[in-house]
Amino acid sequence: MYAFEIERPSTIADAVAALKTDDAQPLGGGQTLIPTLKARLAMPSALVSLSAIPEMKGICLSDDGMLCIGGATTHAKVAQEAAVHYPALAGLAAHIGDPAVRNRGTIGGSIANNDPSACYPAAALGSGATIITNTREIAADDFFEGMFGTALDEGEVITEVRFPIPQKANYQKFVQPASRFALVGVFVTKYADRVRVAVTGASDDGVFRWSEAEAALSADFSANALEGMTISADGMIADLHGSAAYRAHLVGVMTKRAVAAC
Repeated sequence: MYAFEIERPSTIADAVAALKTDDAQPLGGGQTLIPTLKARLAMPSALVSLSAIPEMKGICLSDDGMLCIGGATTHAKVAQEAAVHYPALAGLAAHIGDPAVRNRGTIGGSIANNDPSACYPAAALGSGATIITNTREIAADDFFEGMFGTALDEGEVITEVRFPIPQKANYQKFVQPASRFALVGVFVTKYADRVRVAVTGASDDGVFRWSEAEAALSADFSANALEGMTISADGMIADLHGSAAYRAHLVGVMTKRAVAAC
């Protein structure tokens, strides 16, 4: 590790102000950033920790029925406290990494990082969530911009994520056993007027919606509606863990399992 400054502001305003200095970088739970610093893939002169900001922590239900989760809320807290209102989201959080990761990693950090195999981006996109920052509100459909890419501006911080609660939902993850990331993960939700299917771990472009499956499930919300339906292997990730064709096949398998589990 190299030398750098670290600040621990107690308010969002102070954090935003600190991020305006030099090449300061926000620090959530550090589950991705710290290994990145150790490998010298990033070398900011200062880190601004978001872990001591009370207004960025916690889970509540809004007056309009949205599940509101502070950006600095850990995976473990989501797994524990979201279970009553959104069991599928709580179940997703409960199977991220291992206990050490779940007790340090944060929902805001995961969504801001937008790892192509991370779980939370699928939950946000699959739920049609709204990402709240210190300056604006961003629909999940407009937030994710390809592998590790997001709509966040320099110095912008995710303060909260708001999830509309579906009638039914389920997340199925085919786990890469060493990292516990999703080799392929599918988050399916059914609302009164729509069905959403979000896929993570499969595409070179990161998390995406499978619109053909959404259309089929909107007409008939059952695994049978997906029989014979396939997704192209073009643009799918191909590595030592699985070929592009294998991942494309897993998208179909995981989607059927998620619908059946609903």
